[in-house]
Parts: sequence; structure tokens; C-alpha cells
Amino acid sequence: MSDVVPRGAALDETLAGIGDRLREERVRTGMSQRELARRLGLSASMISQIESGLSKPSVGTLYAIVTELDLSLDRVIRGEDFADRDPPGPQVELSQSPLVHPEDRQVIELDSGVRWEELSASSEEGVDFLHATYEVGGASTPDQSLMRHHGREYGYVMTGTLGIQIGFEEYELNPGDSIAFDSALPHRLFNKCDQPVHAIWFVVGRDADHRVSPD
Repeated sequence: MSDVVPRGAALDETLAGIGDRLREERVRTGMSQRELARRLGLSASMISQIESGLSKPSVGTLYAIVTELDLSLDRVIRGEDFADRDPPGPQVELSQSPLVHPEDRQVIELDSGVRWEELSASSEEGVDFLHATYEVGGASTPDQSLMRHHGREYGYVMTGTLGIQIGFEEYELNPGDSIAFDSALPHRLFNKCDQPVHAIWFVVGRDADHRVSPD
């Protein structure tokens, strides 16, 4: 179940911005909330709450939405910064510093106790480069459900114990452990300890997604 902001409470600007961008892209495609919900196996009210900033999507739900809308994850997180990015290809000189300080990272708080921080200064075509935090009890998808999408994932755990279910197999990653797997395989990531899990995560090739549905 997503975390719903109490009525009358001030919306988190980042969360509201994400909802606005998802709504803009859905409208651009000519798709109704009801149709998007039907394709993803969600309720129309859930899509409405996410777009209005009243509810946080889980990792799996966010991936499902951006995949169905053929949308870059960078576009969702960066917003206007994404629109102002340099075109792909070699540049004569850097338009901005390649250095990213912790306080300057683009951040997105997701449902189920998951936080993503982008580690690249600008959009990286076909690559999601993230510092992922899984709070105690945090998971990429709720209720033991699994997700899948295009691309390949590479992860390195810095603190805590991260559980990863891939298909019928389950793996336990402790500090210093790393993993790589095909994102098209049904998977779920979850905190298995009593402290936050911090990990560095790459997803390569997700932009090549062609509406791979979550399980």
C-alpha cells in the first residue's frame, strides 16, 4: 500500500513534480488514467493519487509507468534539468561540472521505504546510476510481488543486508558483495536487517524497454 499524504498537508515538491511530469507524459500519449491503470493492473484512483502527488509509487510501479509511457527515468527525476541537458554525442567542452556533491544530488523518495539519489551530474543515455537506500522493512515492491523490465542491473552493497529474489532463487548481499542480473527476470529487492541498506546501483539499457510488463 502506498503512503498517502494527509489531506491539507504540504506536498513534497519533488513528489509533486514527479506526479506532474507523469501526468504530462500520459496526456501527451492521449492515454486516460483508466487505460493506463488497466494496462498496469492498477486502480485508476492509484494513478490519480500518484499524479496528484498524494501517493508515492513503489519502485516496481514507477518502472511500470515509465515503461508504458515510453519515458526516461531521468526525465521523471530531473524534470526541467532533463530538458536543458546537452545533446548526446561528443562535446567540445563541458557545459557543467561532472562533479556531484551529496547535497546536489537529484533525489526521489519512493513507496515502501526506498530512496534513490542520482550520482551523475547530467543525464546518461541508457544508464541509471543511483545511490539506493532501503530503510528497515523497505522493498522495491510490496507484498512479495516481483517486477521485471528491460536492461541489466549491477549492484554493490555498502552497508546492511540486502535480499534479492530473482525468479525462484533468493540471494543475500552483505557489505562488499555485488551482483549482476538480467532485469527481464522477475525480481524483488528488500532490506533483510535492522539498519538501512545503502547500495550503489546501475541499470543499463532500460531505455530500450518496449513495454515489458511487471509481474
